[in-house]
Amino acid sequence: MCQSVFHNRPDVKVTFSLINRSSQVPLARLIDEGELREQLDHIRSLSLTRGESTWLRGNTFYGKRQMFRPDFMEWFENLQLPPYFLERVGDQYELTFEGSWPEVMLWEIPALAVLMELRSRAVLDDMKRFELQVLYARAATKLWEKVERLREVPGLRIADFGTRRRHSFLWQDWCVQAMVEGLGAGFTGTSNCLIAKNRDLEAIGTNAHELPMVYAALAEDDETLARAPYDVLADWHEEHEGNLRIILPDTYGTEGFLEHAPDWLAGWTGIRIDSGDPVRGAENAIAWWKARGEDPMQKLVIFSDGLDEDKILELYEMFHRRVRVSFGWGTLLTNDFRGLAPDDALAPFSLVCKAVSANGRPTVKLSDNPNKAMGPADEIARYKRVFHVGKQERREVVV
Repeated sequence: MCQSVFHNRPDVKVTFSLINRSSQVPLARLIDEGELREQLDHIRSLSLTRGESTWLRGNTFYGKRQMFRPDFMEWFENLQLPPYFLERVGDQYELTFEGSWPEVMLWEIPALAVLMELRSRAVLDDMKRFELQVLYARAATKLWEKVERLREVPGLRIADFGTRRRHSFLWQDWCVQAMVEGLGAGFTGTSNCLIAKNRDLEAIGTNAHELPMVYAALAEDDETLARAPYDVLADWHEEHEGNLRIILPDTYGTEGFLEHAPDWLAGWTGIRIDSGDPVRGAENAIAWWKARGEDPMQKLVIFSDGLDEDKILELYEMFHRRVRVSFGWGTLLTNDFRGLAPDDALAPFSLVCKAVSANGRPTVKLSDNPNKAMGPADEIARYKRVFHVGKQERREVVV
C-alpha cells in the first residue's frame, strides 16, 4: 500500500486519528502518559535494519521477486515517521498524526499495537506470579482448543491478521507458532512482516479502506467521487502489474460497489468481506461473478471481520463448495483473553486509527455496518446519495 501511495499520491497531506469505539475502556486511566510518549518516541527512532531491508528487497512475495522497487526502498530505508500529537481528554487519549500520506500512513499499525500492549501490561501489573502463570496457561489452552477444532477441516486456508489489536508482540508470535504446528499447510501466513521474516513464513494481507477513503476525499465533485473506489484499484493494478488482486468493496457499501463496478474488476482474484453480514456479502459476490460470466469456484473469498473459530467453521461449511474460501483471523486469534482476568479486564476492544482528512478535506467511511461509519454527518449523507446506499443492518462491533 505504501509503495502504491508513494508512486501515485506522494504529496497528499493526510491526518490520522485514534478512535476508541469501546469508550467504556478508559485508556488514559489505564496507560501512563509518560510511558506512552516513551513508546511513541521510540517508534520514531526506528529504521530498517540491514537484514530487514535485504529481506524486503530480495524476498519473493506473492510469487514475485523484488516486489518493492529500488526508488521506494531507498526512501523507506531513510524514513523517520512524522511527529505525533497526544493529549489526554477525560479518560481517553486524543492521538493524531499529520504528514505526507506515504509517511504518516505507517503510524497506524505500531500506534495501535503499542496502545493495546500497554493496556495489557497495565492489567498484568496488578497480578502476582502464579496468577500470571495460570492466566497464560488458560489462554494457551483456549487457543489450542480452537486450533484442534480447525485442523479437522480439510482444505482450510487461514492467515494471521492480528497485529493491530494483539495482546502483545510475544503473544502474537506464540499464536503464530501454535498455528504453524497445529494447522501445517492450512496456515497460509501472517500480516506481521517481522514474524514472517523471523519464522520463515509468507507475509500476507490485502489492501485497506484507507485507500478509497483518501482518494474519495480528494474528489472535486460527485462524479469524481463515484469513480474514486475504482480509480484506486486501477492504480493498484498498474502498480503491482496484475498481482495482489483482492477487492475490498465495502468502504461505501458492497452492493453499490459491485453494481457499478467496471467489467475488468470481475476478472480479479477475489474479494475480502470485512463488515456487515458475511453470508450476504459472499452471496452478493457469487451472484456478481456469475452475472459477469466468471466461475465462482475459481474465485477467492476472504472473510476477515470479527472472526472466531465457530464463525470460521460455519462460513467454511456454507461456502467451500461454491468458492475458494480463506480467512484473515485477527483480534480473536491474537488477543482472546475474554473471561480470563478479573472484571474481564483483558477482553479485546475496538480501537482503530483511521485517516480522517486528506488535503484538509474530511474522509468518510460508510461500511456495510452503519455502526462502523465515520465522517461528518453532512458528508456521510452525501456519500450515501452518491454511492446509492440504502437501508443497512446495524451489527455489534466486537473488535
